[in-house]
Amino acid sequence: MRNFRQIGDTAIKEYHKLSCHCGAVELELHLPNGVVDPRRCSCSICSSRGAITGTAMLDDVRIVKGEENLRLYQFNTMIAKHYFCKTCGIYTHHQRRSFPDQYGYNVARLEGVNVYELGEVPVLDGINHPCDRKPDAAS
Repeated sequence: MRNFRQIGDTAIKEYHKLSCHCGAVELELHLPNGVVDPRRCSCSICSSRGAITGTAMLDDVRIVKGEENLRLYQFNTMIAKHYFCKTCGIYTHHQRRSFPDQYGYNVARLEGVNVYELGEVPVLDGINHPCDRKPDAAS
């Protein structure tokens, strides 16, 4: 497990601000262990948006402003809930389908963070997500 309590010159605060590009949406994340295991995903939506995500429990994410500016997008299994700012189009966070008690969040939108200072970021195999596998005919 990789924990980032600092990314470049930016210390990750226990309560850290995240906002969309235009500032209409603002979240406060409780990150007592910093940014834990940042990753990319190869599924169709994640690879299209190119975001590096971190994870926080549902109770650790609070919308400070702009909830009315968030738009929800769901596809395929309709389990994951992806949130975007309706004004600037930036992905802020999503409720995960593999762990619905968690949000993934856009690490690049954490206040003061430059994701290029993370170094190499692992890529998860979202193309072959376990929720997408069809049951074996023999089962």
